[in-house]
Amino acid sequence: MKRRLLLASAAMLLATPAFAQTKWDMPTGYPATNYHTENIQTFADDVKKATDGKLTIQVHSNASLFKVPEIKRAVQSGQAQIGELLMSNLENENALFGADVVPFLASSYPEAMKLWKAQKPLLEKKLEAQGMMLLFAVPWPPQGLYTKKDVNSAADLKGLKFRAYNVGTTRLAELAGMVPVTIQAADLPQALATGVANAFISSGSTGYDSKVWESLDHFYDTKAWLPKNMIFVNKEAFGKLDKAQQDALLKAAAEAELRGWKLCEEKTNWYTDQLKAKGMKTLEPSPQLMSDLKKFGDQLTKDWLAKAGAEGQQLVDAYKKQ
Repeated sequence: MKRRLLLASAAMLLATPAFAQTKWDMPTGYPATNYHTENIQTFADDVKKATDGKLTIQVHSNASLFKVPEIKRAVQSGQAQIGELLMSNLENENALFGADVVPFLASSYPEAMKLWKAQKPLLEKKLEAQGMMLLFAVPWPPQGLYTKKDVNSAADLKGLKFRAYNVGTTRLAELAGMVPVTIQAADLPQALATGVANAFISSGSTGYDSKVWESLDHFYDTKAWLPKNMIFVNKEAFGKLDKAQQDALLKAAAEAELRGWKLCEEKTNWYTDQLKAKGMKTLEPSPQLMSDLKKFGDQLTKDWLAKAGAEGQQLVDAYKKQ
């Protein structure tokens, strides 16, 4: 009798369809405590819940799975199914990815959203042609200048070792007579501590994550631009999901974008307050410094439009018409 029961149980197990579970790896370049990563983790949790665990996304924060410059290639080649990347890291590949880091083109949240609406359809086409699919994007707070000394004009910037992370920041350093040093976010604390860099432009978020007050003591709120991180997926991996899983992923992505933009705006003042609490001087830039920076911005805009060509002009026109 016992033997018959065991055989019947085994037959039932064989007749039951296997629980199909798909696991995706998601490399990101920022700490687990950064709001971008927290937002992505919520996105992953939402996907798991909506698919009853059939699709899980393992978030690998702080460049622990792939270094930032490797993430796009990893997703494109299928080594990772989904990833996050600072959009402007791809500006060398195509200028359209760098529209949001053109200084003073869009320097407020409403302007940044208008720019994103103009930029998104063009980037979707670029990524689709490479076997990838754009899911959503979330901005960083407006960018400010970090230094270890008073800076009242562009003349005070000359000779500083300036952390560069894309085409625009490298060119800005050159225009201002600074020395550009390529440093990714995960490596910034060590670079500042060892004197490899002693100035950079970034958000209050990056300054806070990097404990910048341990090396630098001035933050000028220049509101130069609002760069964005984009989340993108391998198109073939997406195609292997069933319709319900695809819908769940896209719904969670749309919610993550709305949530991420809201989080970013809410935390902008909080980050600068934290810098101040740690002893940093958080300052409004002098009129002369802003005038000098905007002149550099005008030149960088011309440079960018020359590289981006007709599509770049189309993007700027669409942005300004909104």
